[in-house]
Amino acid sequence: MNFHGHFIQAALFDMDGTMFDTERLRFQTLRQASTELFGEAIDDQVLLGSLGLSARKAEALAKSRYGADYPYAEIRARADALELAHVRAHGVPVKAGLYEVLERLKKSGLRLAVATSSRRAIAEEYLINANVLKYFDATVCGDEVSQGKPHPEIFQTAAAALGCAPAQCLVFEDSENGLLSGAACGGLPILLKDIKEPAPAIQAKALRAYDSLEAFLADLAPCTPLLPLPALTDPFPQTHNEHVAAIHGFGAIGGGYLAQLFAHWDGYTRPAEIVGVTNNRLLRDLVNAYGKYSVHYPDQAFEQTIDRVRLVAADNQAAVIALYEQAEIVGLSLPEGAIAQQAGLIADGLIARRRARRGPLTVLVALNKVGGAAYVRRCVGRALEQRLAAEEVGEVLAATIFAETVVNRIVSRVSREALLKQVRINVGSFSAAVPSGSFETLPRQPGALGVESLVALLSEAAQLDRALATLNIVLFHSGPEMALYAERGSAILERLRQVRTVDDIAEIQAIKNKMLNGTHAIIGWYSALLGYRTIGQGMGDERVRRLVRRLLEQEIKPAMLAHNLALKTHIDTFVERFLKRCEESFKDTCVRVGRDPRRKLQRKERILGNIELAARHGIATPMLEFGTALGIVYALRYSGSEDKECLWIRDVYARRRSVADVLTDASDYQGRAYAGLDALADQALIARIAGHVERLRDPASPHWNWPLAKQTILEPA
Repeated sequence: MNFHGHFIQAALFDMDGTMFDTERLRFQTLRQASTELFGEAIDDQVLLGSLGLSARKAEALAKSRYGADYPYAEIRARADALELAHVRAHGVPVKAGLYEVLERLKKSGLRLAVATSSRRAIAEEYLINANVLKYFDATVCGDEVSQGKPHPEIFQTAAAALGCAPAQCLVFEDSENGLLSGAACGGLPILLKDIKEPAPAIQAKALRAYDSLEAFLADLAPCTPLLPLPALTDPFPQTHNEHVAAIHGFGAIGGGYLAQLFAHWDGYTRPAEIVGVTNNRLLRDLVNAYGKYSVHYPDQAFEQTIDRVRLVAADNQAAVIALYEQAEIVGLSLPEGAIAQQAGLIADGLIARRRARRGPLTVLVALNKVGGAAYVRRCVGRALEQRLAAEEVGEVLAATIFAETVVNRIVSRVSREALLKQVRINVGSFSAAVPSGSFETLPRQPGALGVESLVALLSEAAQLDRALATLNIVLFHSGPEMALYAERGSAILERLRQVRTVDDIAEIQAIKNKMLNGTHAIIGWYSALLGYRTIGQGMGDERVRRLVRRLLEQEIKPAMLAHNLALKTHIDTFVERFLKRCEESFKDTCVRVGRDPRRKLQRKERILGNIELAARHGIATPMLEFGTALGIVYALRYSGSEDKECLWIRDVYARRRSVADVLTDASDYQGRAYAGLDALADQALIARIAGHVERLRDPASPHWNWPLAKQTILEPA
């Protein structure tokens, strides 16, 4: 690995204060042990002076302060016992960023060693407890060298154990004595500042100095490989970092896509926890009960389990605020109408984050709306203005990156009935796997058991573990597309393995919104009118496939390239992936895809927006006009009561049997005038669409809730 012009083969790590935040704990236990055995707590001057010293040198320092009779060996042994008891009860306090650093160094081919002044018994307990011993090829401890730090022996021994010259080793240290030792051995010292910062003259011996491992990680990341986009079946990283990733809006895209994206993280580690926000109580209760869930990918007969997930209620204000305060990144996947309602809560979370002195936050806006990130920023900005002075509002917004995205995936949620069926089956299988009465007589003090009893205990525990492993629940059906496109500007997005950052997100949005979203709706309407239930079934009909190919290749694509030739870089890939996805979407219903036709038939949106763009470049659009008519006919035939937009179109049309009334409406729509066509300027277009609607009608039916004509009239004239 090349690190700032140096060829690196290995990395040597001090332990206390460098990898683990144990120096403060050590000070605490030494004070307690000294009070118990000597009647006086050891003072800070002696403690600070002992940093990085061997046990013998630390003992000499303590006796120079308290006299030759000071029972340092007994005090140290008692402190060891107190420290071990704390670690066994609460775990080793790992420095933030350690796992990510170790994963990147190891996967970059470096050899790693620990070189610690601690005794081996203590060192190995800590390394195993923190689950980092697996990274190290060698461990050299203070009771195995004759001379402690600042002498270079321990680092020279560690480098030799790895078969590397010290000059090709990064040496990670936090103390002055450790830094002197690393420099004296001929290594490349990396100073990670902790309790006591070395004097400037000694600090100058470091190749680089950082305030934390996380700061070093930011410098290391560009020197290590950016892992490629994962295959769908690639496993998530085994190692968890200490980050929390949040999803505000745990619906289909939030839970079925963003959670999977966060679970892949940078390919080296993944978050300690993914916390989602939802008002769906059933979803919340099931995920919290299982602690995990699965996403089903029908086209590959593959299920992917996402664990370490917790859901909180959207009306639990304290919990939502805490997410914005603590998370490393927040995926925002709320409906557009809910953004304004939640803006105040988001603002409160950002204020709490600022007061807690947390770093910048990236809000990944997965909103199916051009300019969605700017819209969210405006809503949150207005909420902040009601809470803070103008200067503070600017500071909070400057520390928050609202990243615009393009989601290239179809996800649908499993029905409530299907969820409950899975739960009933899981409960029955679990009950059968775990005999009644098991585990009720297990002893609470396994440390006092003999070998046979321990084996029996482990056997019963393994039986429970196997039974628990069978418990899982599929919440979402998803298409296979992996990459999420995001606008460049957030450092963390550059590291996430499943994100592709671009300079001009508008180019990607144009392809998706104009080329794919409108086409998708047309497929849903056409397939439903032909009697199909799912998109995959509809795409099996040659009439649907022919229509889709013609409107993409002969109308939308030429118009978009005439408008912006730069789109050519992405457009063909998007189209082919889109068509393949639709052909395999046997879980994606036409009703879901075809919903909200009024919104999709606005002047500048999706279908009519493409017609307008094509007209500007002299391109005829008979397929798109036929698709518009399909949307109107779909609404007129819709007999359900859930889609209010379908019912609205039916009501408007019923007044005068006029397609023009539907297309030129200007009544209220979500708080503003509906963006319909112009009755005069668009008169010819309206007439052509109305002609398609009329031809789609079965002449034998006197009502507009009709069966369609059975002849080829089901295709555009």
